[in-house]
This record gives sequence, C-alpha cells and structure tokens, in this order.
Amino acid sequence: MGRERMSSVDTAWLRMDSPQNLMLIIGVQVFETPIKSLDLRRLVERRLLKFKRFRQRVESDAEGFWWVDDSAFDLDNHLVTTELPGAAGNAEMQALVARLAVEPLAADRPLWQFHLVRDFLGKQALLVRVHHCIADGIALVGVMLSLTDHDAASGSRRATQKRAGHADGMLESNPWRPYLEKIVAHPDAIADYAQFGSHVIKDALRIVLMPDDTATALKGIPGNTKAVAWNEPMPLDEIKAVSKVLGVSINDVLLSCVAGALRRYLAEEGDASAVASDCEIRAMVPVNLRPVDQALELGNKFGLVPLCLPVGIANPIARLRKIRRRTAELKEGYQAMLAFGVLGVLGLVPRSVQKLVLDVLAGKTTAVMTNVPGPREPVFLAGSKVSRIMFWVPQSGNIGVGVSILSYAGSVQFGLITDTQLCAQPQRIVDAFAPEFEKLILLLSLLPAEMFLDTSVDPVVFEQALFGHGVSA
Repeated sequence: MGRERMSSVDTAWLRMDSPQNLMLIIGVQVFETPIKSLDLRRLVERRLLKFKRFRQRVESDAEGFWWVDDSAFDLDNHLVTTELPGAAGNAEMQALVARLAVEPLAADRPLWQFHLVRDFLGKQALLVRVHHCIADGIALVGVMLSLTDHDAASGSRRATQKRAGHADGMLESNPWRPYLEKIVAHPDAIADYAQFGSHVIKDALRIVLMPDDTATALKGIPGNTKAVAWNEPMPLDEIKAVSKVLGVSINDVLLSCVAGALRRYLAEEGDASAVASDCEIRAMVPVNLRPVDQALELGNKFGLVPLCLPVGIANPIARLRKIRRRTAELKEGYQAMLAFGVLGVLGLVPRSVQKLVLDVLAGKTTAVMTNVPGPREPVFLAGSKVSRIMFWVPQSGNIGVGVSILSYAGSVQFGLITDTQLCAQPQRIVDAFAPEFEKLILLLSLLPAEMFLDTSVDPVVFEQALFGHGVSA
C-alpha cells in the first residue's frame, strides 16, 4: 500500500477544519444538456483518478500526517446523484451548497465528493467538494479542466491545452524569484541580496504589527450555518474596457465593486462604521506561487496577503485609485512568500499553537477573497457544454465572509459565502456588485477619458462636473 508524507503546508490546511469553518472548496458547473451518470463515472475513472490524491485517504501517527492508498476505495462513495426539492431553482441550489459547506467529508475516505444534480433550473449541474489539503484553487481548476474538452466530441482536444483565463490574475506574482535566480547565477550580487533581506524583514513586521480592521457587522464569532449567493455573470469585455480607460487592472475594478457593495449593504443595515471615511475591511488574498509548468501538480502553493478594502470611501474613483495603490504595493512585496513559509511552519508545530496563531490573524481580518482565472472559451464535460461555473472559498478561524471571483468564457462570476450569524442574506451584497460597476460606466460615458487618466485630478472634481457638488453617500 502506497504511503507518502503530507507536506507541512497541506497539513496546516488539513488542521484548519473547525465546526464553524470547514476547509472545503466548493464548485458548481451548470450544463446545457443532460449528462449520463455512466458517462460521468467513466470520465472520472479515466481522467480524475489518474491523480493519486483522489484515491488516497489521510492517516496520522506520532510522526505526522500521511497520504495512504485507500484499499477499500469505492467510487460510489464519491459520485452521488442529488435531487433538488421544490422548484429546483436558485434558492434550492443555494440551500444545498450551504448545507454541504458545513457537512464534513468522510475522514476514512479520500477527501472529495461529486454530486450530480439532476434538475437545476431545468438543467443539470455538477457540485464538487474538495478538501483544501488536496490542492489550492489554481491546481483544482487545472484538475477540473482536465476532465473537459474543447467541443462536444468526448475525448477530443483537452481544455487544459489552452491557456485558461485572463492574464490579470489577482495579485499573481512571485517577487522572490528574480532575486533568487540572480544570486544563484551571480554570487557577487550580495548587495542586492542584502536589500532583498531588508524588504523581507519590513514585510514580516507589517504582518505581525498590522492593526485590526474596522469592527463592522460582518465581523464577529461565526456559528455553524452558512448562506451562499451568486450574481448574473458580468461581461469581461466591459470590465476590460473600463479598466483600460481608467488605467487600472481588471482586478482593481472588481475589488472596487466589492468594496462598494459591502459599503452599500452595511449602510442599509444601519452600520454607522461603514459610512465613516476611515472604514477598512481587510481581506486575506491568495497569491499564486505555482510555476506555470506545475499547473496540474496538486498541493498548496500559494501565499496570503492582507488587502484592506477602503469601504469608507464613497467616491468610486477615489476608492478605485486607493485600491490600485494598495494592490501595486502588495505585488512588489514579499508577504505572500512569508505567509507561505509561516503555513509550512504551522504544519509542523502542535495543532494548538497553529490555532492560536491563526486565530490572532483571523481577528484582524473580515473576509477571504480569491480570484481564479478560468477558460476563455466554453468547455464541454462528457459531451455537454458547460454554461456556467461558480465556486466558493473556505474561511478559517472566526472569519465569516468568503468572496470568490472566476472568469469563464467572456464573463465574470462572483460567489459569496457568509456565516448566517454575521450575514444571513449575502445575495443583497452580491446584487450590489453590478450597480457599483455601472457607476464607473456612467462616469466614463459622461466625462472625457483624459480626466481619469490624469491622476493629479481630485476625484471630487468628477462629481462636481456631473452634479455641481461633491457626493458622499
């Protein structure tokens, strides 16, 4: 029987499970035409099970955690058929996702499960649950794409042969690589190495000493129930056009929409802290550290950086510019690699120590937010076109909000998962994403583009040009 030691980083993710937050990555693919259960089973046997992690369970002993071949592996335990009750619409699917988000996977089996949902809005859907210790989001997208094809002829060109998503991934970078490669090739570059080390120390202090973010209604002790929501996909071309005119990245635009939507929701809830100009909601944002040629290697190879969303800024241009500055600073720093190293250390220390450290960090954070690029063109699974892809990211400690963004086939899909004690109606937040984006479109349609490109222009000037006075609400 095969046995392999689990990496310390994957061990850290395995041990993050709590009754309030299970470390489950959940995704839903919606199909245009029905899929036969037998065809799905054959596809999983042929393409998914070639990845050994999906045939291995987790064991532990005094030396740590191990991946062990499951001698009693039965695919029937992992491929199940599910029927939605009632109208089998969005409400019923959201209830199913929320329920499965807090339902642990069987610990004595490989930590994944597929649910073939026979009727969702008159179509079929595949709901996927995978424990985070198996892989991170980037790797899991690659695995799921390995099950797909470019056309309806099953077994034809594989979707993974085509580059997925847009190039503007959320803070995707590995700032250490240029320094490490330079030093290895040129040992005399020790001065650069010293500068590199000072930056690392500076970023480490930033993580340790960062203050708590604003105590809004979204921050608190979570319970044991979740609620999920999603939006109608937003056209990626429109987002690209707006980002180009404003001189920012696609993700800067999306993050600004998230911040604006959170502000609107909290204001509607009567949370006075949300309309204060200094309101900041900190989100932990994954940064991909995985080389391109390792897209299909499982495990977790990403770091986390803290990004403060300026929710207190009502002016959409001012908010966007501040987010742009902050994301640029994070891309130039070393916090992602430091966080990756910390996770590796936490996987080696006693579980109680790991929990203590993560609880301290979670206390300074309100949300987890991730952006995963998907295929630019539609893909097919078992001969059926995938019309929509959604996913939800897990939270750790006492964090009760998770925002997921995925680009697929020319559109952008938001997913939101919240603890019901902190936010019982996440759909209200999701429904505000599009209006926040429309504010930017309105500004662009009414004012000359050169005004936006001139960063010396105070954003209040835009409002005065439109309305004759500043707008603060």
